[in-house]
Amino acid sequence: MKKVYIETLGCQMNKSDAERMFGMLEHLGYTETTEPKEADMLIINTCSIRQLSEDKAYSAIGVWGKWKKTNPDLKIVFAGCVAQQAGKTLFQRAPYVDLVLGTQRLYELPNLVKRIEAGERVVSVEETPYEESDIKINRVKSINAWVPIMEGCNNFCTYCIVPYTRGRERSRKPELILSEIKKALAEGFKEITLLGQNVDSYGKDLDGWNLSRLLREVNALEGNFRIRFVTNYPTDITEELIDTVIELDKVCEYFHIPMQSGDDYTLKKMNRRYDFATYKKICDNLRNRISDVTITSDFIAGFPGETEEQFQNTLNAMTELELDYSNTAAYSPRERTVAAKWVDKYIDEDVKTERLARLNEHNRECCLHSNKKYIGREMEVLIEKFEGVNEGARKGKNVITGRTRNNKIVHIPYDQDITGEFVNVKITNARTWYLDGEMV
Repeated sequence: MKKVYIETLGCQMNKSDAERMFGMLEHLGYTETTEPKEADMLIINTCSIRQLSEDKAYSAIGVWGKWKKTNPDLKIVFAGCVAQQAGKTLFQRAPYVDLVLGTQRLYELPNLVKRIEAGERVVSVEETPYEESDIKINRVKSINAWVPIMEGCNNFCTYCIVPYTRGRERSRKPELILSEIKKALAEGFKEITLLGQNVDSYGKDLDGWNLSRLLREVNALEGNFRIRFVTNYPTDITEELIDTVIELDKVCEYFHIPMQSGDDYTLKKMNRRYDFATYKKICDNLRNRISDVTITSDFIAGFPGETEEQFQNTLNAMTELELDYSNTAAYSPRERTVAAKWVDKYIDEDVKTERLARLNEHNRECCLHSNKKYIGREMEVLIEKFEGVNEGARKGKNVITGRTRNNKIVHIPYDQDITGEFVNVKITNARTWYLDGEMV
């Protein structure tokens, strides 16, 4: 059999796309390899959310291009968000690439591979999605299965490239989603995470469907498993959705709600449809209605024109909102976005770096504060992995690691590998990024 190596950069959606690529390529006689130098086909699945990710992609294929000089039969595929942006211009920058595959043409891959195997060089970045079929998915062996339920974004935040790379919002057919989940459960997965750039928008383009109805359908499937969903747009969280989370026993008490800035003026410049007061009301409502809910967020440091006072408002917001964890990043200009044109308002790189460091330190403080609330509690933990003494376990002890329903990581000294089991654990200590526990 021929061998394929896929390097995936970026978000969970890209990881899910890679699993689908492996499934489709298996039908064409390819098997997965973890050694790129052994591969007959090399695929880079790219992310364009920040410049660093884009640079990594071009660096990787630069190395692969040198390999192709001594192995002219090697096929190189450039896929994902950067591919969607670059299109046919990529052939000028990287003439050794055989296929440029856009985000909305994923399911065309088998036909395109046959063409490049016949000697063609192909670009497929049309914005019309290639129709999905019920395909095999070669999932990474773990406890959690990522299941996309929709793709694209209609919000056009001024810093974000997603609407240009993933297109407009479109929902997957519920029958395809449910079929995929049933297969994942049959394969032994114990946690299903529903994915979407704006997961709350699911069903707006389908008659009679929304996220709440989909959650109810998934929750009704047989088996002992958990359900999560990400990512939420703040003002799209409805009372119906909150009611659904409360009522359904398999749906976890966890919301990831990107805020991006705690300053009202900056939020307006970002084209976010809320202010601090609105976001706080959403968080307060969730905490009042859902016991032990975890709320995580995203923040950008150094957005064009951001003053020190406005940045301080973000730090203050993280504290006042009692956020459990936040993803952080320095602002990175993205081609085609509105904010990228505000060159005269760009923040000095040294200032951005310093603000990001302060943001990260504040995030650590918020995480530790959040985790301390659980000391002494008994919680259900789904075990995700086992680390033996010879595998880097802590302080010479065997350790199992898992997550609570509300997404807290817990390390537990234990001598048996019980990955995939639900156990009750007493929390004994709080660390910045995780909890210590012991079996009950």
